[in-house]
Amino acid sequence: MTRKKKKIFKKKGKVIKDLTRNIFKILNEDSTKFYNYKQIAGKLGISDTDGKTQILKKLAELTATKKIKEIDRGKYQINEDRKYSLGTLDITSNGNGYFISDDYEDDIFVPNVNLGKGLHGDIVRVYVYKKRRSNKLEADVVEVLERAKTEFVGVLQKSKNFGFVLPDSNKMYADIFISENKMNGAEHGDKVQATILDWPEKSKNPFGKITKVLGKPGDHDTEMHSILLEYDLPYEFEPEVEKEAQNLPIEITKEEIAKRRDMRGDLTFTIDPKDAKDFDDALSFTKLENGNYEIGIHIADVSHYLQPKTILDDEAYERATSVYLVDRVVPMLPEMLSNGVCSLRPNEEKLTFSAVFELDDKAQIKNEWFGRTVTYSDKRFAYEEAQVIIENKNNIIPSNVSITGQEYTVEEPIVEATLKLDELAKILRKRRMKQGAISFDRVEVKFNLDEEANPVGVYFKEAKDANKLIEEFMLLANRKVAEFIGKGKGGKPTNKTFVYRVHDEPDVEKLASLQNIISKFGYKINTDTKESTSESLNQLLNDVQGKAESNMIETLAIRSMSKAVYTTQNIGHYGLAFDYYSHFTSPIRRYPDVMTHRLLQHYLDGGNTPKAELYEEKCKHSSKREELASKAERSSIKYMQVKYMQDHKEEVFEGVITGVTEWGIYVEITKNKCEGMVRIRDIKSDYYIFDEDQYAIVGQSTKHLYQLGDDVKVKVKNTDLERKHLDFYLIED
Repeated sequence: MTRKKKKIFKKKGKVIKDLTRNIFKILNEDSTKFYNYKQIAGKLGISDTDGKTQILKKLAELTATKKIKEIDRGKYQINEDRKYSLGTLDITSNGNGYFISDDYEDDIFVPNVNLGKGLHGDIVRVYVYKKRRSNKLEADVVEVLERAKTEFVGVLQKSKNFGFVLPDSNKMYADIFISENKMNGAEHGDKVQATILDWPEKSKNPFGKITKVLGKPGDHDTEMHSILLEYDLPYEFEPEVEKEAQNLPIEITKEEIAKRRDMRGDLTFTIDPKDAKDFDDALSFTKLENGNYEIGIHIADVSHYLQPKTILDDEAYERATSVYLVDRVVPMLPEMLSNGVCSLRPNEEKLTFSAVFELDDKAQIKNEWFGRTVTYSDKRFAYEEAQVIIENKNNIIPSNVSITGQEYTVEEPIVEATLKLDELAKILRKRRMKQGAISFDRVEVKFNLDEEANPVGVYFKEAKDANKLIEEFMLLANRKVAEFIGKGKGGKPTNKTFVYRVHDEPDVEKLASLQNIISKFGYKINTDTKESTSESLNQLLNDVQGKAESNMIETLAIRSMSKAVYTTQNIGHYGLAFDYYSHFTSPIRRYPDVMTHRLLQHYLDGGNTPKAELYEEKCKHSSKREELASKAERSSIKYMQVKYMQDHKEEVFEGVITGVTEWGIYVEITKNKCEGMVRIRDIKSDYYIFDEDQYAIVGQSTKHLYQLGDDVKVKVKNTDLERKHLDFYLIED
């Protein structure tokens, strides 16, 4: 019995949807074969005369543009003479795009008319050609092979019998048509999530349905949920996930303790942000009889509770990371785990996975041990509290210490431990920097929020000694765990499957571009060798500290770096100057750390190396989710900055030019790091034109320059919360 072919087209007069794409799909199945229009119609399940006529017309159109060729009368084949490539589409905010592929060194421009219904992030097949006059390469999208996403957040503009969703994302160039029966109860002006269902061949707009009504634009929760959904990030757990978490056995039994190293008697404490709710890591400190120090880095044993092939584990993997927006944390694990049973809260016994080191006074490792433990945290520190101890090491009295008006008690052993750990951390950091690590100690923008989560103030958070203390011991654990698995006794790779955090060397062209820009400010970098590059980058970052252009140059320096990713293929971590590096220390908020714990225990138990392919797929998924979370976090900061500036429209601010384009200049306000645009058309003193070579706009009459890095004064012109965009007026002298 033969299977009936699915009929795509039946009724006379209807336009066959995705006809171009389906013809390409048939011809691409085997580029050596040829088909006539009847064979193509048969494969598409089209039998009526009108449908066949459409196929004939489309074949003639594709032949005329040389996208396919007619090798014999009425017989068609894919045109292999034309240069077709597969890659990813990157849409810009002005509606054009770039084609990114390993086939080409540079990204190839795709004008809006050539996008062929391709959207940002889609995997596409393109035809690459040279423009006649300029001889520059351009691309024409001939087939969309895989959609990056089909769900978009936007505002519904409703007419009587239909509507359009205007997407928030400036990379989505087409509004989504919504028929009356697919509104899902949404009203005109609502912020919604819409899913694309179809994009008819002759329609400018994709057709879709509304899947969620989020609320009214401008409402705080609506906007935060919109940001999460825009990046395909959930903001709540399904009931079955919460239920499974609630039903977990959480009692620490004598049988479980017997399987572990009991370190409950060791002095142990946590140091975290003052508003932290989940505590991934704790440090223990013991002075040994030989004068050395036993330091334990104790990490919540999430993998004990998060078992493979459970609803909880599937959910954690799908999320892959916690998301940190300005006003909330969207956790990877339900609160019962993240803030409860797994969190290393003070005065509670906890199951942990530990890296324990014996260090001497020079921070040299004499012994190391990895395994499961049970611990007891004696104290919970905020970074600010630990910082007071470090800053007052010469005159601190181990009793009551006052911090911002509040007093708390510090016992002498904890003071001694904190000061010794700080001393050792500084040695580790100095050694790491000498080996070529790059110090990106960037200032974080933070907001003071009122009860309704409105921003009432902006402040900057800098990493101090207490932060760096924790950072160094976490780096130590991550590095040594990776070495323990990946590095054999003779120093040769073991080829055991493992989850590494890798960071490739910087791109030479990006470094050259960075050099061009910073030279305008009198800085330079030496890229002759790997060592000179890292050394001069550190010098650059040190030299710009406190300067108006610091944030801009630090941002540009970071962009010149490769992205750190998760993979089973170890190439080392350039930025940290480590040959082996993994993520072991944050399993409450990162799924790769859970995989690291599982693999480490597997090898400690004498297990054979599992297949790398499965873990590589999980690494790619985790890297992608991490990137989306970072974008959402930046988007929430941008939203808060715009919201904050709404109440400061009458003020004049000092700023620095951080970007120059053909349509305007970007200015970052010095006192709060809010960035906005001054459009060229709003500068009235002269007619300005973009000069790419000088990173400037130039007045045609006065020859006055507004150049990258210049100090300027601005005033708010417009705040667009939905687009998260600021427009400034330039205050001209």
